[in-house]
Amino acid sequence: MCGIVVETDEGAVKSVRGDDADAFSRGHVCPKAVALKDLQEDPDRLRRPVKRVGTEWQEIGWEEAFALVARELKACQARYGPDSVAAYLGNPTVHSLGAVLFVRGFVRSLRTKNRFSATSVDQLPHHLAALWMFGHPLLIPIPDLDRTDHLLIIGANPAVSNGSLMTAPDVARRLKEIRARGGRVVLIDPRRTETAALADAHHFIRPGADAFLLLAMLHVLFEELLTRPSRTAEFTDGLERLQEIAARYPPERVVRATGMNAETIRGLARAFAAAPRAVAYGRVGVSTQEFGGLACWLITALNAVAGRLDEPGGAMFTRPAVDPIRAGFHSGARFGRWKSRVRGLPEFAGELPVSAMAEEMDTAGPGQVRALVTHAGNPVLSTPNGTRLERALQRLDFYAAIDFYINETTRHAHVILPPTAALERDHYDLLFHALAVRNTAKFSPAIFPKSAGARHDWEILLELTTRMAEGGPLRQLRARGAAFVARRVGLRGLLDRALKSGSSGLTLRTLEREPHGVDLGPLASRLPERLRTEDKRVHLAPEEFTRDLPRLETAHQQMSADRNGELALIGRRELRSNNSWMHNSARLVRGKRQCTALMHTSDAAIRGLTDGDRVRVSSRVGAIELELETTDAVMPGVVSIPHGWGHGRDGVRLTVASDHAGASVNDLTDDARVDMLTGNAGFSGVAVRVQRAN
Repeated sequence: MCGIVVETDEGAVKSVRGDDADAFSRGHVCPKAVALKDLQEDPDRLRRPVKRVGTEWQEIGWEEAFALVARELKACQARYGPDSVAAYLGNPTVHSLGAVLFVRGFVRSLRTKNRFSATSVDQLPHHLAALWMFGHPLLIPIPDLDRTDHLLIIGANPAVSNGSLMTAPDVARRLKEIRARGGRVVLIDPRRTETAALADAHHFIRPGADAFLLLAMLHVLFEELLTRPSRTAEFTDGLERLQEIAARYPPERVVRATGMNAETIRGLARAFAAAPRAVAYGRVGVSTQEFGGLACWLITALNAVAGRLDEPGGAMFTRPAVDPIRAGFHSGARFGRWKSRVRGLPEFAGELPVSAMAEEMDTAGPGQVRALVTHAGNPVLSTPNGTRLERALQRLDFYAAIDFYINETTRHAHVILPPTAALERDHYDLLFHALAVRNTAKFSPAIFPKSAGARHDWEILLELTTRMAEGGPLRQLRARGAAFVARRVGLRGLLDRALKSGSSGLTLRTLEREPHGVDLGPLASRLPERLRTEDKRVHLAPEEFTRDLPRLETAHQQMSADRNGELALIGRRELRSNNSWMHNSARLVRGKRQCTALMHTSDAAIRGLTDGDRVRVSSRVGAIELELETTDAVMPGVVSIPHGWGHGRDGVRLTVASDHAGASVNDLTDDARVDMLTGNAGFSGVAVRVQRAN
């Protein structure tokens, strides 16, 4: 979403810099954008399909690769049933226009209920809060950063991520602008992050305790008559029920659970209520915990009760040029229509929680997963208990990967089908325009043509979809006909039709004439017109959430108790790192070591540890070793380790990444630890022990 200028010379990238004229990002650029040159020219990147023969990889043609994948998947399903094949979609999928448009059709062609994606290790609670409160999983309220006077950030580090489920290029400048116009930025996080350096105040909170903090803040708003009526009250239900719930959680009651002072909590609530325009925003630290569903709900509830929902400077809804909701994305999405075979975890929008994927592979019986297809994913490094998944992958009958690297996961594949890279394909961000802090639109044409014999991801997916089509001659004919039309129209044709069906009046030709993007204006009030609930009302206290409160109450005593020497594990993101994607870029891994364990100086002293020691961190499911950094920037009782590392495994063909291997925090995270309400992985707060490594 950041505008960049790519200068080329005879088919090579000379430079990548920020586009000062970009309508949205205003010249901002981060190291990962500059590293697109490294990705484009990476000698480790696959350009042709490969087949694993023993421990070696053999290049094969596309026809052989497509035939092999279709034959093996169909054979597996013929022997064991449709659910014996599983699909996993990695996070990069949503950053490709072609993949977004065609991957769902391919997954549907597999006719399996064992579908997984990065959604359930990331943002699933946000989607369910949107579904149950507003009627659609993509109706996620966006902070109106450019007009707010008070930004409350809980469990997010936008200074590094540039926002997440909040598309906001150059967040640092936007946060400074809030303060320059007399506003305040307040951060709640177990770590004093890079965002804290841009905030007026930072407060530590125990990992996983955000729901208690939010309930206590709501308690204060109701108790002190600080609620603010707004236009949305006319079509909102559940205010009285929410007040009744919050009455049980005065700030004094949640002190031990949160680790925060009661008067601090009251001050946070009062300041939030007093600001002319304010908004609360939470992200990964909120959603990836055992009470992520409740916490995401309560953030939106706080905005609503304080009169900040659908108001300028508050939490608002976008008006994108291509509306994914009107286009049918997640149309009819439901929750819990079926459950996973082994543990009974609930489905959402046709996908099961990824925490169930390994057990569905290694647990024998009818419906056991015996074959897998992954698209742009590295779940060995990105899902909980990666070592268990790694063992399960080795026992699969067949595994096909759509990826251009032999990484920690795809090294177990039998065949890999590599798509083109980012600079070789056209791009329009269908989903992240719909999550942006300002309404804009921009089309980015490919910088380089695809090389002879290469395939775009959508071409790979479309070919596999056609070959997997089941049924009689008529159904197969329809599948081939649909594929023919898709190839004739192409991505540009589909995008042009989507733009013309929107309300912006834009066409693809218009965007092609505006390489810096088109500004469509600030966020505007969209309710109740935007609502997708059956009664066209906001549901402030959905029963799905209120039913989960007894589980929170049970956890209250446990969170208030001593941890008996254990520390709470939290993640960490670095500006030069993007999950596990780009560690094969030398410019992104040079300098100070990124994969370290951060621990408070007092916790280190208790264990006889000092800065720079090599330590062993262990949990219920595994152990890793890495370098220790002592600091006062993390809360006592907490240890922070970044995700996406662990490239030292045999068979990985990532030359640079292997030389900067680090350790995988997901060898510690527990696949048994999930938010039982939503099914999302419960990464934050895993109990670990730290000692000096032998």
